[in-house]
Amino acid sequence: MSVAFTKEDSAETASETQLPDRPISSHPNLVTEAGRKALEQQLGEARAAYEAAQLVEDVNERRRQSAAPLRDARYFAERLRTAQVMPDPASTEIVAFGSTVTFSRADGRVQTYRIVGEDEADPKAGSISFVSPVARALMGKAQGDVVGSGDQELEIVAIA
Repeated sequence: MSVAFTKEDSAETASETQLPDRPISSHPNLVTEAGRKALEQQLGEARAAYEAAQLVEDVNERRRQSAAPLRDARYFAERLRTAQVMPDPASTEIVAFGSTVTFSRADGRVQTYRIVGEDEADPKAGSISFVSPVARALMGKAQGDVVGSGDQELEIVAIA
């Protein structure tokens, strides 16, 4: 058979099947118990997607469909390996990892967020990472404390 009729991986196919690893944060991998469970679930989903991709008959398509789940499985396995489950805060006197904080902004908006690990943070769902600027400013403060200045001023209204 002529070489012209053989199917070889192109550079494009190779780049699709060898995705770079997801970046791992340099911060400690602090998580809540719910965050640890979410990492376990995401790892399971990535492994299931990889297993499903292995059933594809065409080798190039199998590689393409395996790339993202394989990368995600490596990421979630590492995040689970390094996870440090933090206990719920012992007190609502000061803001700590796991606290739910309500604060008012200088423009009058009142917001409530729970301070959680990086992988479980979802501002739209009411949680922010402990390494975010807002969380770092609030940690260690008490109800009534004001942090920031000018337009960025936040007053802690409640801690739960």
